[in-house]
Amino acid sequence: MDMFTKTNKDVAIKLEHVSVDPSILAGEVSAYKTLAGGCGIPQVFWHGYDCDYNAMAFELLGPSLEDLFNYCGRQFSLKTGLLLADQLLCRLQYLHSHGVLHRDIKPENFLMGRGRSGNQVYITDLGLAWSETAVTWRATPSLMGTARYASISGHSGKGKPSARCSL
Repeated sequence: MDMFTKTNKDVAIKLEHVSVDPSILAGEVSAYKTLAGGCGIPQVFWHGYDCDYNAMAFELLGPSLEDLFNYCGRQFSLKTGLLLADQLLCRLQYLHSHGVLHRDIKPENFLMGRGRSGNQVYITDLGLAWSETAVTWRATPSLMGTARYASISGHSGKGKPSARCSL
């Protein structure tokens, strides 16, 4: 966490050493630019290079859904579950309507807002996101995303990614 001096807002900072090739952070920044302004999409304040690191400063958010689930004794009420499901599906629909597939859907990548937006769900960690506007697609030899939450096609690394893999 840090303070972004141009806006005096607290920010989260994500770093990636410049030796990472291809840059995962560059793809994440590109995805956030595509989705900018959407409900539940964190605002990116700055991205660039500093001291051997690619960096991105973005809106500081609250706890993840995984953190909240643990805090609630690993049980949400029916009302909470339905309210969250509505927002989660809206976030995925927004990504898909902009030609973006997340490819790493898991509770840790959905964060609650802070302050006045504390009841809003944000979708984060777009480092593995894939855009339908990408020039080419090729099968990956290994799992893409987190094994526990990956789709069948994600486990196999075969077949072009699709919106149904998010569900």
